[in-house]
Amino acid sequence: MTATPVANSPPPPARLPSRVKLAFGAGDLGPAVATIILSFFQLFFLTTVAGLRPAVAGSIVLIVKIWDALNDPLVGWLSDRTRSRFGRRRPWILFGALPFGGIFFLQWVVPPFDDTGKFLYYLIVALLFSIAFTAVNVPYTALTPELTPDYDERTSLTAYRFAFSIGGSVVAGVLHQVIVRRFCADPNACQIEETRLGYMVAAAIWSITILPFFIWCFAGTHEQYQTSGTYSGASLLTQVAQAFHNRPYLFVIGIYLCSWLAVQMTASVLAFYITFWIQRPDLIPVMLAAVQGSAWIWLFIWNAVSARLGKRAVYMIGMCFWIGVQLVLFFVQPDQVALAVVLGFLAGIGIATAYLIPWSMMPDVIEYEELRTGERREGVFYGFMVFLQKLGLALGLFLVSLALEWQGFDQYAPIGQQPESALIAIRVMLGPLPAIVLILGIVLTAFYPITRATHARTLAQLQERRGQ
Repeated sequence: MTATPVANSPPPPARLPSRVKLAFGAGDLGPAVATIILSFFQLFFLTTVAGLRPAVAGSIVLIVKIWDALNDPLVGWLSDRTRSRFGRRRPWILFGALPFGGIFFLQWVVPPFDDTGKFLYYLIVALLFSIAFTAVNVPYTALTPELTPDYDERTSLTAYRFAFSIGGSVVAGVLHQVIVRRFCADPNACQIEETRLGYMVAAAIWSITILPFFIWCFAGTHEQYQTSGTYSGASLLTQVAQAFHNRPYLFVIGIYLCSWLAVQMTASVLAFYITFWIQRPDLIPVMLAAVQGSAWIWLFIWNAVSARLGKRAVYMIGMCFWIGVQLVLFFVQPDQVALAVVLGFLAGIGIATAYLIPWSMMPDVIEYEELRTGERREGVFYGFMVFLQKLGLALGLFLVSLALEWQGFDQYAPIGQQPESALIAIRVMLGPLPAIVLILGIVLTAFYPITRATHARTLAQLQERRGQ
């Protein structure tokens, strides 16, 4: 096995300039906009707009995620090996931006095909978009540990990242449905052709809007924190196997998978819950604004609290709060519209920790890996995390689609005429089921071994090894 040495240079000052943090944060806006729209509307679009059966629509995203098991770590591995005058990660962000936007748009076109043709069309486009998403997002996420070695600054970077991410999600989540319904003569009874046109126009707007943010991230960041460790020349499979011998990393990916599965399950079923249980489809933008707006506000609050209590404590507090809200949502009745919106706002308090904490844990795990093995493999580590992000989305959509299929959901039935079994399934998937997953995440967090003190010892040992 050969290894390529990394140039030895002293770490930069502990505090990064705000302009660098802002530029870094901007890089996650495009993936966030795409993810929020896919999370909340992809299954709803494929069933009620494109006309596919729920199980068929769910199988599309599941097939794509099977491919992602190779796609995401592979791109991470390749970005570790990239050498250019722009660095290792940033060229991927720049050159992947245009395919990202273009292919995202194609997912919201309804082709004039039969059901088999539509299935193949959406499957191929989804596979292509998965590649484009990975090519941008894996190298982007792997930038975090290369911008600063500081424990709390990395949490701050993650907060800036998700400020853009959640902020973009709020704007896109709210305006997407507003744009779609602008083409409906009656917003509460859209004709199918009007809805299809609305989705196409909205997708075109987002595809164009997100491109400048990728360029801002590319131009405003620089991979300046280098170590005297090595980047392994081992094969991809060998590096993945080595990564899974890193015990803290196993905890982080478990915590993240639980968090993101709960987020995506909730997101996937929310449009169905508002449309067919609350029977107020016009309320979808309001609910999204409540959830994501609250998460955006609380992101900064939890970031400050984390500096005092630590990442593990913040995550556990936030998850306990969120679990309580999810369980109450199950009991909300159709005439309790105000209560539903208030609960959405309260849910955002816990959801903010699901965004913030697992990603801020990742750079610390990579330092532990360098101490343990003498090697750094950010690309592989972050590649698998992005895979888990997309796996959570896929599992959320697939589980929701199967449950709807099994419980007799009718994609052509008007509001108020869904079978009772489908309505119960929608409520269970919004409340008790995500709560169970979150409890598992809390258990994993309780045993997560890296704290601020242990990370400080890791950095001290690394500096001693480097002779700094």
